[in-house]
Amino acid sequence: MTTPEPNGIPKSTAEEPWPVRVVSQKISGWIAKLGWVWVDGQVAQISRRPGATTVFLTLRDPSADLSLTVTTNRDVLDVGAPNLEEGARVTLHAKPDFFPARGTLSLRADEIRQVGLGELLARLERLKKLLAAEGLFDPRRKRRPPFLPGRIGLITGRASAAERDVLTNARRRWPAVDFRVVNVAVQGPTAVPQIVDALKVLDADESIDVIVIARGGGGVEDLLPFSDEALCRAVFACRTPVVSAIGHETDAPLLDYVADVRASTPTDAAKRIVPDLGEELRVIQVARQRLDRAVLGMIDREQHRLDAIRSRPVLARPGVMIEARAGDVTALRERAARSLDHRIRAAGDELRHTVARLRALSPAATLDRGYAIVQSPSGHVVRAATDVAKGDVLRVRLARGELSTTVEETR
Repeated sequence: MTTPEPNGIPKSTAEEPWPVRVVSQKISGWIAKLGWVWVDGQVAQISRRPGATTVFLTLRDPSADLSLTVTTNRDVLDVGAPNLEEGARVTLHAKPDFFPARGTLSLRADEIRQVGLGELLARLERLKKLLAAEGLFDPRRKRRPPFLPGRIGLITGRASAAERDVLTNARRRWPAVDFRVVNVAVQGPTAVPQIVDALKVLDADESIDVIVIARGGGGVEDLLPFSDEALCRAVFACRTPVVSAIGHETDAPLLDYVADVRASTPTDAAKRIVPDLGEELRVIQVARQRLDRAVLGMIDREQHRLDAIRSRPVLARPGVMIEARAGDVTALRERAARSLDHRIRAAGDELRHTVARLRALSPAATLDRGYAIVQSPSGHVVRAATDVAKGDVLRVRLARGELSTTVEETR
């Protein structure tokens, strides 16, 4: 009595282990139920034994480090792909077979079709539309590499012209540039896995500021790894800016659309990732000359302003202002003195005239002319004879002294 586990594999209620042969037989039975399927891949190896009717192929997934053995009849291969070579892309109709004795999986093909250039381009166009719809080509997500990266990661073929072009031209432009080079296969069935692995290694390196993927020119089939979906998604997931430098100006793999910067050639990539030291020195020299001219012009203008200010009389002869003010003060003092003296003299004259008038009108002056003032006993001035009576004692004031007299008779 057995009970199924969640994954569908029967499990003994007594928890008894199965022998390996039983497991292998069970797997073989499940795989046999899959039936015939269409499989797409890249031919990594072809084995044709002389006189044998069976041909063995090694079919590799271009996007993963995975391969399967394919067996087919020589006639099937000659009809469907007579000129098949290693590295070609094929589509085959096959049935999975699992060999319990060896525990291996293989494919048995009854139809093989070599993928032509037109079909490859059509597939690439469909993949391009799919990636564009997902936003992998969106210009808004593209990052700008630093002006002067501290260290550059380079993914390219070993001792390739692309590697030489990038290193030589970059160091010619900026001799102190630092590279970390990872050599990989740039075509064939192992290209995509190696490039993806190298990309992960460089992206994890904190010292890398920009990553360059470079390859020289080639045919459409040679550049297919750089249009692979797995590689495009790996570049999209990178945190480090990626520069695509694949082929020539006319070549446009899908990597060019996903990368942050597209360089037309490896040489162009070197120009884009580092500045030209000579050009930068020239720009600095021009900027310094402009700065010198600006500073000297400013100093010259300020000197003219200072000279103009110093040439003014107030600064050329500072004492002039004090002298002018001192003259004003002296003139005001003299004017005040003259005004005060004039007022004093006028007041003196007026006082003398008033004193003279007072003296002229004073009774004393009248007395000096021989007149006298007669006062009644009550002190009133006697102006008429009728103001007194006989016997009244009158007081007579003279200019000098006074007299007392008695009225003997009035008239």
